[in-house]
Amino acid sequence: MVSDYSQYAWLIPLFPLLAFLALTAMGRQLKDLGIYISIFAMLASFIVALLIFVERIGGKVEDYTWNKLHWLQVGDFTLNMGFEVNNLNALMLVIVTLVSLLVNIYSKGYMKGDERIHVFFGYIALFSFSMLGLVISENMLELYIFWELVGVCSFLLVGFWYFKPEAKAAAKKAFIVTRIGDVGLFIAILLLYWYMPGHALDFTSIHNAFTTGKIDPTIITWIAILIFIGAMGKSGQFPLHTWLPDAMEGPTPISALIHAATMVAAGVYLVARTFDIFHASPDALLVVAYVGGFTAIFAATIGIAQNDIKRILAYSTVSQLGYMMMALGIGVSYTSGMFHLFTHAFFKALLFLGAGSVIHAVHTQDINEMGGLSRKMKITTWTFAIGTLALSGIFPFAGFWSKDMILTEAYEHNLLLFWVGVIAAFFTAFYMSRLFFLVFMGSPRGKARSTEEDHDDLGHAVHTAHEPHESPATMTTPLIILAVLAVVAGFVNTPFNEWLSQWLTGHDHDEKANWTVIILSTLAGVLGIGLGYLIYLKRTIPRDVVSGKMPWLYTLLNRKYFIDEIYDGVIVKPLRGLGWILELFDVYVVDGIVRLVAFTVVGLGRLGSRLQNGQLQTYGVIMILGMLILVLAIAGRRFIHAG
Repeated sequence: MVSDYSQYAWLIPLFPLLAFLALTAMGRQLKDLGIYISIFAMLASFIVALLIFVERIGGKVEDYTWNKLHWLQVGDFTLNMGFEVNNLNALMLVIVTLVSLLVNIYSKGYMKGDERIHVFFGYIALFSFSMLGLVISENMLELYIFWELVGVCSFLLVGFWYFKPEAKAAAKKAFIVTRIGDVGLFIAILLLYWYMPGHALDFTSIHNAFTTGKIDPTIITWIAILIFIGAMGKSGQFPLHTWLPDAMEGPTPISALIHAATMVAAGVYLVARTFDIFHASPDALLVVAYVGGFTAIFAATIGIAQNDIKRILAYSTVSQLGYMMMALGIGVSYTSGMFHLFTHAFFKALLFLGAGSVIHAVHTQDINEMGGLSRKMKITTWTFAIGTLALSGIFPFAGFWSKDMILTEAYEHNLLLFWVGVIAAFFTAFYMSRLFFLVFMGSPRGKARSTEEDHDDLGHAVHTAHEPHESPATMTTPLIILAVLAVVAGFVNTPFNEWLSQWLTGHDHDEKANWTVIILSTLAGVLGIGLGYLIYLKRTIPRDVVSGKMPWLYTLLNRKYFIDEIYDGVIVKPLRGLGWILELFDVYVVDGIVRLVAFTVVGLGRLGSRLQNGQLQTYGVIMILGMLILVLAIAGRRFIHAG
C-alpha cells in the first residue's frame, strides 16, 4: 500500500521553522500574536504527524523515502538530501509534536510577563524544527546537521535567563559536554563514508550493508561504539551525564521539552535508528547494555539525596535513559527501549510541568520549603501523583508496562542487568515518593506555609503576601492531558497485546507474561513507596536514619559522587593551566617575536631617517664604513678558505 500522507512529512518541521522566522523577524511587534503563531504552528505539525501515524497503523503502508535534493557532488559521489518515513520515526513524530504542542500551551501561562517571551517561543519553535528534522532525516550526514542544531537550541534555552551566572554556566556546560559525544558521532560518520559500498550514508544502504555482512566486524564495532558515544552525550549517559542536571537552570517548560521529547530522546532514537549496526556487533551491544545499566542505578542513587525538585526529576531522567539504553543493548530488538521512550515522554513531561506549576506557586525549588500543597493545588497534586506512580512502575500506569518489558528481556538474557534494573526501580519509587510526600502532603513549610493574616476595617482577613494557589488553565490543561496519557499509553504493548512490538518491527512476537518479573518489579516499586511513606509522611522511621549514622554516604550521594569535582581537578584545572601556559607563550614568545620584528624594522627606519639628513660629511662617513665592512668581509672569507 502506497502512503498518501507520508509524502507531506516535510511539512512537519516546516511549520515550526516558519514560526521561528516570523518570531525572529518581528516578534516584539507581534506581541501576544507571536505566542499563538508558535502554538498553531505546532498544532499544524501535530495534525500532519497524527495523520501519518494513523495511516500507518491503519494498514500495511510501505516506507516512504524522498531524496531528490542534490546537495553535494564530489567526483562520482553525490550526496542527496530528503526525508524518510517509517513506523519508527512516525511514532517519534507524534511524540515530539504532541509534547511540544503541550509545552507551548503551558508556556503561555508559565512565561507570562517575561519581556523576552517572543524570543522564548522562537527558540522553542527552532528546537522543535531541529528535532523533527533529525527524526525524518534520510541519511547520517543530514541527521548530524540537525543533531548539532538541537545542541545549539539547548544552549540557547538552558541559558535563556543569561543574566543569571548559573544559567550561563549551565548552558556552556551543556554545549561543551555534548560536543564531546558529537565528536564520536562525527568520526563514526567518517568511518561509514569510508567503508560503506559507494560511500553511501543513507539508512537504506546502511541496513543492506550491515545485515549482509559486507563490512569487517572490527570496523562495525568501532562504528557502533562511536555512534553510541554520540548518543551518550545527548542522552546523558555516564560519564557524559553531568550537563543534564545543571540544565535545570533553564525555564521549566524547556526542562520538560528536553527531558521528554527532544534533546535526550535524540540519543536513544539514534541507537534505535542505527540498530542494524549495533545488531551486527555483540561487543558494541554489551557496551551499550552495561553503560545503560550502570547509569540507571548510578543516577537513581543520586536522586534520593537531592533537594531541588527539578534536579530530582533530572536524575530520574538520566536513570530512565539508562533503562532505555540497557534495553537496546540487550539486543533482542529496539522495541522495548522505544516503548519506554514513548511512555516516559508523557509521564516525564507531566512531572516537569507539574514541578513548574509548583514552582510557579511557591517560588522555590527546594522540596524542604514546600509541603501541604495538596489542599490548594488539587489538579497539580492529582496529576503529579499519576506521574509519580507511572515513573515508579506501579500497575496499571504506563511506566509499569514499558519497564516490565525491559526487565523481562533482561531476566531472559542477562540476570545481572535484571537485578540492576530491579534495584534501580526500588530507588526510583523511593525518591519519587519522598518528593511527593514532602511537596504535597503533611504541613506547609517555608514558602508553602500560609501567610500571616491581618484584618481590614470590616473584619475581613487580608493576606500580607500571596498564598500558593492553583495554576491557570493554560498550565493545568496540559497536565490533565498528559496525566490521561500516563495512564493509558502503556496499554499499546502488554504481554497480552503486543501491538507496538509487531507494528514497529513487522514481526510477530510470542512473549508471555513473566510473573516472576511482574511480582519482583511491583514489589520493588511498592517497597520504595512504602519506605518513603514511613519516613516522610508517617514518620515512624527518622528522616536522618542514614545521614545521622552514615553522614559520609549521604554526603557522597548529595554531592553526586563528586564527579563534577573530579572532572574539575582532573580535566578542567589542568586544561586551564595548560591554557595559561599557552597564553604566556602566545603573549611573550609569539607576540614577542612579532613585536621584536616590528621594533627592529621601526628602529632601522629611524636610523635610516637620521642618516639621510642631507649632509655630505655623513654620507662620506657611511660610505667609508660600508667599504671597510666589505673589505673585512672579503678578507675574512679568504682567511677561512685558506685555513
